[in-house]
Amino acid sequence: MQDLDITPKMAKVLKVFLEDPDQPRYGFEIMRITGLASGSLYPMLARLEQAGWLTKGKENIDPHAEGRPPRLHYTITGAAVTAARLQLAALSDQYRPPASFPARPKPHGSPA
Repeated sequence: MQDLDITPKMAKVLKVFLEDPDQPRYGFEIMRITGLASGSLYPMLARLEQAGWLTKGKENIDPHAEGRPPRLHYTITGAAVTAARLQLAALSDQYRPPASFPARPKPHGSPA
């Protein structure tokens, strides 16, 4: 599994997988949950798969009985669960606002 720099958009996607790591996820489902467009999501899923963070499979259905082709699904790997949790925590720390904000000085000549 390769290390990845997690972007905020990628964090949204990984968070979906971490809700239930054993649950396969479909592209349209991830788009609906994250609000990401397919043009952003599918290249990201391909990158995660190439890095060994996700595995891809095909739904086991009878296309004639279902009236549609089988969907592709993605599942997060066991090693990626740990890495994703650590990186999301680090990303959260990076974007956390300071505990307190210093008082702003008042503009010169403004009433007290």
